[in-house]
Order: sequence, then structure tokens, then C-alpha cells
Amino acid sequence: MGKEVEISGVIITYNEEANIGRCVKSLLGICDEIIVVDSFSVDKTKEIAQSLGAKVIENPFGGHIEQKNFAIDQATHRVVLSLDADEALSEELQKSIQWVKSNWEGDAYKFNRFTNYCGKWIKHCGWYPDTKIRLLDKTKGKWGGTNPHDCIEVLDPKKVKKLEGDLLHYSYSTMEEHILRSTKYAKISAYAMQKQNRKSSVVKMISSASIRFMQDYFIRLGFLDGFYGFIICYTNGYTALLKYAYLRELNAGNKIE
Repeated sequence: MGKEVEISGVIITYNEEANIGRCVKSLLGICDEIIVVDSFSVDKTKEIAQSLGAKVIENPFGGHIEQKNFAIDQATHRVVLSLDADEALSEELQKSIQWVKSNWEGDAYKFNRFTNYCGKWIKHCGWYPDTKIRLLDKTKGKWGGTNPHDCIEVLDPKKVKKLEGDLLHYSYSTMEEHILRSTKYAKISAYAMQKQNRKSSVVKMISSASIRFMQDYFIRLGFLDGFYGFIICYTNGYTALLKYAYLRELNAGNKIE
């Protein structure tokens, strides 16, 4: 690949009318095309994306990893910038990506993600710097990991370079939203662990929750983020407990809804 590259911005969505406009606008002038893969939203997600010039493709949701790899496959260009709908490029990151378009050297690029929680930017709790690979040559890597904890995996990690600037993550506008989504992700994690023949127990439930809270609140300095830092760390621990509780139910042959 030459030094001059064109970039395809790809986003997956489902009922993201509150976020999609901000996300797409941050890609304008940076990406040479913007593709939104939508899993049949029933709000105004598609209309908002199309009004900003994005191409919308509908595809049934089969999992975060599967949907994101499908989105990458729709990209016209080899270089792909893959974002979630609740993310947006900071001005500094926009400038960094604009520069790298004319100075492409690696197989992929990573940058820090900075999360906004109930209106507060979280600087600790293990949430920052939350470095992510999101810009890549799609022939050199793809989405992998375990749902819902997906990540981009590249063929040669030594060819991943770092860019300045933050990927802004507008995660949760309310604590209730955090708890509900954590419950959803705990269920997805439990199913994934069951496929891996993982085991659970009451001891595992308690120890995983306690360790996660202690790590995030004390070792990762979550207490410095005040009230919301405590809520985040406590919820992280609760989620760890819940996924093993769900796994125990699945291993016992019970259904979880």
C-alpha cells in the first residue's frame, strides 16, 4: 500500500438516534465514505445517518463481532475506521487521522478512548486510558475476542502504531442504563463461557466480584472519580458476579431470559 490512503468509516447501529449524528459528523472530512450497518432500528437512526451522507445497509444482528466484521466487509477501501455509534473522534484525533492518511506506515493504529459517564469524564476505574485499535488495513486484521468484549486482532501486533488524541465514548447517560446494559452483557458473557465449557460456583461468583471491585476502585484509582467512580466500580463487580451466576444457571440446564 502506498503512503496515500482512503478511509472507509464503518459504524454498527440499533436504535441509536441519540448518538449516530454526533458519531457521523466526527467522521466527515476524515473518511472518504461512511457506512452504517443497522440491525433494523425502529427509531430515526437510519434517517439521521442518511441525512448526513452515510450509506445505510441493513443486516440482522448475529453478535457484536459478527456484525462488525460484516461492516468491514462492506467497505470500499482497504483502510477502515471502525466505531460504535456512541463514540466520536476528538478534534486532536481527527487531526492525527488526517495526517496519517498521507503518511500511512503501519498495519493498524490505536488510540485512547475517553469515556463520559452521566456527564462526567472518567479518568480512572480502568476506563482510561482505554487504548483501542480502530483504524486498520482490513487485509491485516479483523474483529475477534469474545462477545460482548470484542477487539480488533491484527496479524502482526508489532505493526500497530499509536495516534495522539482521544476517541470520545458517550457510554451511559444514567446509572440505570449502566446496570441494565451490564445485565445484558453478563448474559452474553455467560453464554460465551458455557460454549468454552467454563464452570461456576458460589465461591467463583463472590471472589470474581470482590477482586474486580478492589482492582478498579483501589488499584486503578476509581476512588479519584468520586461518587460515579464508586458506582462504576461497584457495578463492574456486580457484573462479574452476575455472569458467573448466569453461567451456573446455564450449566444446570436452566434458561436465562
